[in-house]
Amino acid sequence: MIFHVNRLTFRPEVDDRQRAEALDRLRLQGSEIDAVTSWVVGPDIGGDYEWGAVFAIEDLEGYWEYLVHPVHFESQKAGLPLIGRFVSFDITDDDDPGIGARIAELHERSYRENPELATLVGDVPSFAAGAVPEDEPRS
Repeated sequence: MIFHVNRLTFRPEVDDRQRAEALDRLRLQGSEIDAVTSWVVGPDIGGDYEWGAVFAIEDLEGYWEYLVHPVHFESQKAGLPLIGRFVSFDITDDDDPGIGARIAELHERSYRENPELATLVGDVPSFAAGAVPEDEPRS
């Protein structure tokens, strides 16, 4: 099982309507992507971020399905321009020491296959993830 965790804070100029729409798009990822077995989107309590989302995915095949699903990309396309700070990471119960590298490979492949996504990520002022394009900034 892989738990894909996103933590984010919106840019100060984002209004309530924009925020609600972006959060609804995150919720659609949970409800519409078959590879997601459970999910939660809500306030990030006790941390340095405003909001969080966690998506449970059974395996690497499902992780790839999640990354390339049109609902996921539409959420990124609409939401990333609204984000001031973002961090993403994964937690897994897989004891394979190479699982992290394989997850990173999937992310790298998704950036190669979708250059628009790499541009969107590059425009977020503070973006940190387990895998981002090597020429993009990390915080």
